[in-house]
This record gives sequence, C-alpha cells and structure tokens, in this order.
Amino acid sequence: MKAAATRAGFVAIVGAPNAGKSTLVNALVGAKVSIVSPKVQTTRMRVIGIAMTDLADGTRAQVVLVDTPGIFRVARRRLERAMVAAAWQGAEDADAVALVVDAERGAGEETRAIMEKLRSSRARRHLVLNKIDLVPREKLLALTAELNTLLPFDRTFMVSALRHDGIADVLAALAEGLPAGPFLYPEDQAADLPMRLLAAEVTREQVFLQLHQELPYEAAVETDKWEERTDSSVRIEQTIHVQREGQRAIVLGKGGTRIKQIGARARQELGRMLERPVHLFLHVKVSARWAEDPAHYRAIGLDYEP
Repeated sequence: MKAAATRAGFVAIVGAPNAGKSTLVNALVGAKVSIVSPKVQTTRMRVIGIAMTDLADGTRAQVVLVDTPGIFRVARRRLERAMVAAAWQGAEDADAVALVVDAERGAGEETRAIMEKLRSSRARRHLVLNKIDLVPREKLLALTAELNTLLPFDRTFMVSALRHDGIADVLAALAEGLPAGPFLYPEDQAADLPMRLLAAEVTREQVFLQLHQELPYEAAVETDKWEERTDSSVRIEQTIHVQREGQRAIVLGKGGTRIKQIGARARQELGRMLERPVHLFLHVKVSARWAEDPAHYRAIGLDYEP
C-alpha cells in the first residue's frame, strides 16, 4: 500500500500584544501549548505548537506553529528588546507568516509597524482577524479592505480563536501552503517545549490570572526541581521571582492564601496536561535584578544583549 503524501513546515504567528496569538495557536493545535492571560506580553519566548491535519487530496500535513511574543512598536527595556528579536527571528525562519489582528481594536500603530516590516518578507502572508464575535460585519469588511490595501495578503481569515470559529479553514490553508516533505516531529507530539519550562509557564499563567491588576508582568517562574516518583506522580519545586518585597507579600497573600490558590490551580492544570498526579511546591523570592540576569534569558530561550 502506497504511503500517503506528507507536507511539513513552519508558520510564525505574529501580531501586536494581546491580539490573541496564543489562543489561536492553542485552538489550531487542539491542546494547550501556550499560556493565555488578560495581561499583554504573556508569551515571552517562541513556543512551538504542532498541528496535524488531512487535506482534501489525501495529503497529511504537519503545521509547526511558532507562537511569538507580541511585537512592541518601541521596545525600551532589555527584556522587551529580547522578546521582539525572538518574534522577528521566528518570522524570518518560517515558511509562512500569519498576522493576527484584534478586530475590535483594529489597525493600530503597532500592527501597522509590523505590516511595514513584513513587506520585505518572502514567506506567504496570511491575515487573521481575531475576536470577530465582538465586531459588526460591516466593520470587519472595512478593516479587511484597509489592511489588504496597506499590505496585500495571500489569504484573509475571520475567526474567534476563543470559540474555535473559523479555525479549521485557517489550519487547512496553512497546511496547503507548506512544502512537501517528511514530518519534522512525531505525529503525537503537540509542543516542542521542555517539560520543566512548560510547568513554569503554567504557574506563571496562574500568577497573571489571579494577580494581573496588582503585579507587573515582569514576575518570573523557574522550575528548580523535577522528580519522577515511583508511584508515577511527579514532584515539582518552583520559585516565583518578583522584584520588590511588596510584590512578594501580594503573591503570598494574607496568611499564604494567595500562593495556595495559585499552586492549587497550577497543580490542577499540570495534572491535566501530564495526565498524572502532580505535587507542586512554590516559593516566592525577591530577585530585584532578575531581568538583567543572562542565565534567565537563556532559560526561556531569549538572547541576552549587553
């Protein structure tokens, strides 16, 4: 029996902060591979999600999605500059680029700056208008025309990534444009992210979800220990780094109530993802200069520029 033809390649998901890139990647993969929160700049590194799909002609395709950090128009701090560099590196290395635009916010200055830089890209360009459930159809059509006038796209899609509306059409179009060739990852692999790093991201998401109005996004989480236990469970020890003593008090909460809630929800999420019991232990540490520590940049896959 003849083996089915295959396609595989990389698609960079780019856009302004909080456009819904991570939500789109999770929807396309069909599993949670990137953290989502109301805070802008939740994604700090390039997170790779892997989506499998069958095309109408019988070809099986592997779409390797690179969820990049949101791109600032002006990156002032070292961490922001490293994140922007990571985003553009992901776009330059990809076979195709999907620009995600928050349809409710429209074509802001950051989106326009990204489009100007994409003008020189030789990769296939797709426009994904996200959060269409929040916008009247007339505005969507006008926004589509405006953006395609500024920069012609190969395809334009209207989706609600949160509701999974329009996701199948996006995945099929991305897959059809990839080069023929063998798969780049095992078919059953959903993400290319070390488990220790993924676990830290899950806890960082809970920190943001529970404290997004009280704590700057600079808070970091590192997995210090990962112990496989004989009963098939895993013991994980993590440190939440904050920059000031007052922030440490916020994360801990009165009588330690907040850190317990963060740990309980992160443990529950990790248990679902790992499909086994998780014993999670969290510590909070004041690390005033962690954002200047080259080792931290290396740990999350960013380049440190002196």
